[in-house]
Amino acid sequence: MSQRPDYVRLLSRGLAVAAMLGAYYVASRRPVPAAPPRLIDWGRVRGIASAIARRAGDLGSYEHLRPVYADMVDRSRGIIVDYTGEALPRGADNVYVFDRLQWLEANVENFQLLFEPIEEVNGDLLRSNTLGLRAFGDVNQLVLSGQMGILLGYLSRRVLGQYDLALLGREPVTTGRLYFVEPNIAHLERKLGLEARDFRLWIALHETTHAYEFEAHPWVREHMNELLRRYFATLGEDLNNLRTDARGVLSFVRRVGQNVGKGGYAVELVMTPEQREIFRSLQALMCLLEGYSNHVMDHVGRSLLPTYERMKARFEDRQRRRGLPDRLFAKLTGLDVKFEQYQLGERFVNEVVGRVGVQGMNRVWRGPSALPTLDEVRAPERWIERTV
Repeated sequence: MSQRPDYVRLLSRGLAVAAMLGAYYVASRRPVPAAPPRLIDWGRVRGIASAIARRAGDLGSYEHLRPVYADMVDRSRGIIVDYTGEALPRGADNVYVFDRLQWLEANVENFQLLFEPIEEVNGDLLRSNTLGLRAFGDVNQLVLSGQMGILLGYLSRRVLGQYDLALLGREPVTTGRLYFVEPNIAHLERKLGLEARDFRLWIALHETTHAYEFEAHPWVREHMNELLRRYFATLGEDLNNLRTDARGVLSFVRRVGQNVGKGGYAVELVMTPEQREIFRSLQALMCLLEGYSNHVMDHVGRSLLPTYERMKARFEDRQRRRGLPDRLFAKLTGLDVKFEQYQLGERFVNEVVGRVGVQGMNRVWRGPSALPTLDEVRAPERWIERTV
């Protein structure tokens, strides 16, 4: 749902920005300085995002609520095990209750790690003298930093819960962290007239299901990391091959022309065939993760939570009534792609479970070869036939 974008859901935004770097390099850069400017000024990102978050108020410590949420996470683990039939490692010590600024700080650090491979490519290109670099390097940094700051500030006021699995981290990670942004939860509870405990348990079910997906199946995290490493490696090769002369521009225009009419997302227009393949694999994986989590949250919630039907109806009504500014922002930032992922993924999982049950659905956790392709997400019967 739009009120619950988490770290996994933010990946598309990062990948979209990465893909567009090719266009930025074709159009810009100034003579190589002694110390190459970074693509993103994270101090500026923090400043912009924090200013947006502060305007909403409700800052402070919510540590006293940690035992309450830890108890709901522990209860959710038992419910998920009963429904899926698979064990889930315990990890209540990894539950955190944040205000908006605390959530921001955790995610700025995550995004710095995620963008580090792109920054390395940027530094290598600027230190070389092979490109006709021109005068818009600082403008690029200003634009990208502003976009990231606005996006994270916007999300800081809307995220309810998040499972943070620390993608591309430098240290081995065996368990992720569960974040609950209490000011946003309390605000939406009041606005929609929801029952407090039912609403929080519903959110806990969703995020704990994400923990189940990664912690009960450790290969999923490494598979996602490997896809990201491959994507950034191809991006580096691609940018090294681009030139700001007529040949480079012509090559880039030819690529875009070849991608027109192939369908998919707008960002795929600037991708090489290999980048498109990796990007689509990531999209399919994220559809699955979101769809599975939504399925469990709704299937279990329907029988567990007395006010489930009212919550569901009010969430869906709020989504339909999104104003023009919210719809435009989602379009400009790529969040509309994430909304589509929720819908595609939930439709896929619901149809598979409806045909072969949750145990049949759980074949998806056997390994990378069992994951659905993006085409199979759109046509679940193909995945069922392939994995029988």
